[in-house]
Amino acid sequence: MLGGRPVFVLFGSSIVQYSFSNGGWGAALADIYARKADILLRGYIGWNTRRALQVMDKVFPKDSPVQPSLVIVYFGGNDSIAAHSSGLGPHVPIDEYIDNMRKIAEHLKSLSEKTRVIFLSCPPLNEEMLRTSTSSTILSEIVRTNETCHLYSDACVALCKEMNLKVVDLWHAMQKREDWMTACFT
Repeated sequence: MLGGRPVFVLFGSSIVQYSFSNGGWGAALADIYARKADILLRGYIGWNTRRALQVMDKVFPKDSPVQPSLVIVYFGGNDSIAAHSSGLGPHVPIDEYIDNMRKIAEHLKSLSEKTRVIFLSCPPLNEEMLRTSTSSTILSEIVRTNETCHLYSDACVALCKEMNLKVVDLWHAMQKREDWMTACFT
């Protein structure tokens, strides 16, 4: 604990980075726990599970005198993007994604008996909004579909069930709203 307060770490890709934007879920969490816990943001645009594994020991060193009380982990949106024609890009095949998520979970669980871990599954997306919101020719080759997001979401949920981890199934939770395609995206 930093200064005697619990530390919560939000770890993931752009969904985590943007969570502190005006009205975002990270900002809401920081507001709710303003006098009770320190909320640390470790979210990076474009990151996938492969990149996360490369930095796990630096972001979450096992020998740190202060270990997080809670880690909320989100990866999957970038991993689920179709492979780029150049061979570059954030895509991670689903079997590797599952293995990487397992390694992330194992590392986090090994930090402390008191460290709690919650995974967020891949959310659905508004494919039409995504297509029309980009004017970049670079981004035009990025193929992101609900079908692959659903596969990666299900894989995350299944892994969490297998490992007895808490998970927020964003795929199904968001679609409970009738207006999810417009209300849940910026």
